[in-house]
Amino acid sequence: MKKLVTSIALIAALAGFSGVAVAAEEGDLAHAVEHAAKVGHYPILKPEEMDWSFAGPFGKYDKGQLQRGLKVYTEVCSACHSMNLVAFRTLEDLGYSEAQVKAFAANYEVQDGPNADGEMFTRKAVPSDYFPSPFPNKEAAAAANNGAAPPDFSLIAKARGVTRGFPQFVFDIFTQYQQGGPDYIHALLTGYKEPPEGVTVAEGTHFNPYFVSAAALAMAPPLSDGQVTYDDGSPETLDQYSRDVAAFLMWAAEPHLEDRKRMGFMVMIFLAIFTALVYLTKKSVYANKEH
Repeated sequence: MKKLVTSIALIAALAGFSGVAVAAEEGDLAHAVEHAAKVGHYPILKPEEMDWSFAGPFGKYDKGQLQRGLKVYTEVCSACHSMNLVAFRTLEDLGYSEAQVKAFAANYEVQDGPNADGEMFTRKAVPSDYFPSPFPNKEAAAAANNGAAPPDFSLIAKARGVTRGFPQFVFDIFTQYQQGGPDYIHALLTGYKEPPEGVTVAEGTHFNPYFVSAAALAMAPPLSDGQVTYDDGSPETLDQYSRDVAAFLMWAAEPHLEDRKRMGFMVMIFLAIFTALVYLTKKSVYANKEH
């Protein structure tokens, strides 16, 4: 037992040392870039942990924020990124009426068919359709974006994120931390910088120390202050846009998050009651037994 405790303490100490090293690298970005290139480990800087309404075991989506995020996606992100797994009808969960969803879907065209002549045709989208891709195929998407096809956004908030080391991942079991994807998306969208002195990036790429695969990426900074007009008076800033679209993408990836948390809470209550009943039953059965 003593050896186990010693081992855990040693691992925690090493984790703390690693955190200090990362902090030191953040102070010298050029050195951090060089170190990441040598070991092949990205991102160079870890995303900041943000405050989200859906965080924690009792978190809920902010529908106003989700509606703003949809607006950012529609007016900016949808020019390059598809959401092939998200149906228009699910937008009712954001607080829109059936008529509003129908009107929103009608702004898009989707391919359908074949018709009676065996030919494919296009028509206005209906709520049962899914967000269409802005490109006919991956090859066309790559050709229009410096050779890098933009990823689909349906599950991006669950597919992206930075692994949290020891001992954080232990505490995450109890705090229900699952915001790694939104934290990463926000950091990436707000993290574009000029390359530090002595660091060069490939032509056609843009330096971003939060990118999970390299020091630079093909996507240029997609958002800037004042780019999208909000109807509810929220700040029209890069930071706010990034927060809102990250929250919206989290909803797109896990629309039933609130139901899952509600069910999980009821299960935990049931297990607690069941454990108490089992204990009391055992105590009653063996109360008059000789030991």
